[in-house]
Amino acid sequence: MTMRFLVTGGTGTTGSRVATALAAQGTAVRIGSRTPAPDTDQVRFDWADPATHAPALTGADGVYLVPPIGDAEPSRLMVPFLERALDAGVRRFVLLSSSAIAEGDPGAGEVHRALRRLAPEWAVLRPSWFMQNFVTPSHPHAQSMRTADEIVTATGQGRVAFVDADDIAAVAVRALTDERPHNAAHLVTGPRALGYTDIAEVVSKVSGRAIRHRSVSVAELRERLASAGIPERFAAVLAAMDDGIADGSEDRVDPTVEQLTGRPARSFEDFAAEHATAWAATA
Repeated sequence: MTMRFLVTGGTGTTGSRVATALAAQGTAVRIGSRTPAPDTDQVRFDWADPATHAPALTGADGVYLVPPIGDAEPSRLMVPFLERALDAGVRRFVLLSSSAIAEGDPGAGEVHRALRRLAPEWAVLRPSWFMQNFVTPSHPHAQSMRTADEIVTATGQGRVAFVDADDIAAVAVRALTDERPHNAAHLVTGPRALGYTDIAEVVSKVSGRAIRHRSVSVAELRERLASAGIPERFAAVLAAMDDGIADGSEDRVDPTVEQLTGRPARSFEDFAAEHATAWAATA
């Protein structure tokens, strides 16, 4: 029997890729968006508007869960939705969390705990930091690289196994569509841990620009993010994650991508070569 899926955050970085991959397999997909485009598979879905939930869930067997962006307490919206979805007959759920957030931690960790407790079929994706952060125009890293030739973090010499969103989506599709539910949390990383200085060097090489990494204090980063329009509480969460990276919390590599997809995770060098024009001096 063909399963039918609702993809929340369906126009975002991972959601759009998950929806495209599911559709390419011939799977029925409903794309949740706060501003759905007319004459598409998109439906109105807003975490903060429960009236949009039931119509989006109609006929769905599984849901890809992307927490509301910028919300430091997503469980207050997501757990009630999870309960509604279960009442509507949804069985399988795949949650996008973070490698920095363990089950039960504040934020998506609370949703992780609720999902494991309530859902009969589930998976939690805990990806490391996205490679796309360096090319998405709205992201602070991409903005500072474009305007000031620098990447600003509070990570010091800490390293991260940056991961391509395409690899995250590939793992998500397996978790959604495999006949046997995973019922597990997956750490999803790239093939090698790199410091932001390493990232700056790779980008400099492919772009022809002199990009540097500037490490600042956690407090300075928090203020910098808040001044860029990120809600203060969420800015504090992000800055604290950088502090964790400085302490070595993300200096790890996991084979999940290759184990579940049959191919190696993409390297940042390959990613950078493909996106070199995004950083070129004439961009």
